[in-house]
Amino acid sequence: MLDDAEVERGAALAAGGHHRDAVARHAAAIGAGAVVALAAELEVGVGLHFGGAYAVLAYMAQDVVQVYGWLKPGEMLDGLGLAETTPGPLILVTQFVGYLAAHRFGGGSALTMGMLGALVTLWATFAPCFLWIFAGAPYLERLNNEPRLKSALSAVTAAVVGVILNLTVWFALNVLFAKVSNVDAGPLHLQLPELASANWRTFFLSALAFTLMFALHRGVITTLGICAGLAMLWHFAM
Repeated sequence: MLDDAEVERGAALAAGGHHRDAVARHAAAIGAGAVVALAAELEVGVGLHFGGAYAVLAYMAQDVVQVYGWLKPGEMLDGLGLAETTPGPLILVTQFVGYLAAHRFGGGSALTMGMLGALVTLWATFAPCFLWIFAGAPYLERLNNEPRLKSALSAVTAAVVGVILNLTVWFALNVLFAKVSNVDAGPLHLQLPELASANWRTFFLSALAFTLMFALHRGVITTLGICAGLAMLWHFAM
């Protein structure tokens, strides 16, 4: 006889299979290659990850900008800015990416493809997370008492810190410099900024935000208000 925990886990894993089938059927029914790729991208990048939204964004920013070419670096930055300044979890930046990708490369009506891409994104972002919770919850206490597993998770946590740092560097380079070149040095894939393309306004705003928060101990709202106000003045003055 199966105990309740095993029954719950089996049900959750079965639901996971139905989830993948549903995403595939939805994308196939649309008949759009970009939406199919989008569903697969989210299924792997969002459904199977550690570290939260920032870890996912490092993976997503690399693929949607450099691999697929769905978005430009500046547009990915816009999506992050919208996600950070609007209510809701940061992971909703995937909605922005999903809509633009399907809107541009869906193959049908741009608005319809964009809305369908957003729906695929919404489903593929949140459904796997709940399935993992239902599958793992019965074993949570048991896993916490396993020393080897705790050590492995500690190593994963350290790796996630490196992933988030990579995301920070990627965003910083693309914010501060208009042109960034990709350079392959053996196993390393580097991004080197063109110093002549430096944007002095973003350097100034970044330095100002750092000074307000860490030297003058101003709050986030105050810092955002001052920096946003200066940015708008520069924009309309040009």
